Amino acid sequence: MLQDVVITGDNGTINGQGSVWWDWFSSHTLNHSRPHLVEIVSSKDVVVSNLTFVNSPAYNIHPVYCSNVHIHNISVSAPPESPYTVGIVPDSSNNVCIQDCSIGMGYDAIVLKSGWDEYGIAYGRPTTNVHIRRVQLQSSSGSSLAFGSEMSGGISNVLVEQVHLYNSLSGIQFRTTKGRGGYIRNIIISDVKMENIGVAFGASGQFGSHPDDHFDPNALPVLDHISLQDVIGTNISIAGKFTGIKESPFTSFCLSNISLSISSGSSTNSWVCSNVSGFSDSVFPEPCSALKSSHSNSSSACFSIQTLNGKAVAL
Repeated sequence: MLQDVVITGDNGTINGQGSVWWDWFSSHTLNHSRPHLVEIVSSKDVVVSNLTFVNSPAYNIHPVYCSNVHIHNISVSAPPESPYTVGIVPDSSNNVCIQDCSIGMGYDAIVLKSGWDEYGIAYGRPTTNVHIRRVQLQSSSGSSLAFGSEMSGGISNVLVEQVHLYNSLSGIQFRTTKGRGGYIRNIIISDVKMENIGVAFGASGQFGSHPDDHFDPNALPVLDHISLQDVIGTNISIAGKFTGIKESPFTSFCLSNISLSISSGSSTNSWVCSNVSGFSDSVFPEPCSALKSSHSNSSSACFSIQTLNGKAVAL
């Protein structure tokens, strides 16, 4: 294990020169995975700051099996057409703070992960205690902010606040599928500004592939206690698309104080829901009936999530 790892500079640039890798990937001529620009493994007390990262072959910053990671004041970018380029990827790591960053990618801007199917279940290291704030995120073909779909070790206790999501296919997306196991829970996302977004909120139980045929199809993931609040969106095509898993429905989604302006010419069905349940208050356009529970226990669950995360992940 490395300790006290610092990668910083006076806004210098690290260029991954990824175009040749993108061409190889798109032409299916690679026999192995693409390299990442910065990958930090099994380390503690990590700082990445005051730098610009451009044109990574795949991921830009990938802390995996790390603790106490602080990423701040960086800029990350890749061309819109770059295939599956991703900005920051905390993976099976804990006590992570990402703040004051600007990220524009071909695929996801920030995505949290924690292991893939039976391998992630066996290793069992979650991504937990994460604080993301004051970031500007753009994603051409993926999501500005995503969770999963590799989440077999679990993702929990995440606080996201003061974020600007723009010009993206998806704003905020939760991803999983049968065989993953694991969980995504105790998430609060607040104070969000969205502009020019395809799907503002998404949660899918049919997302992603498997590393091999040895996964357990009965390893069902759990998504619950997820709070989305204080969101303003303009030029949104679809407000929300939630498609859970029949055998393991998504539960306790809490939506409050959300106002989305749906773009003209978009589908009149602003919300799509199946195998999901939750609570909502002061949400426009009005969500699907599965997210309109007004029972007191649903409302109190939303409040308890906020209290928990405010204490657990503020770094």
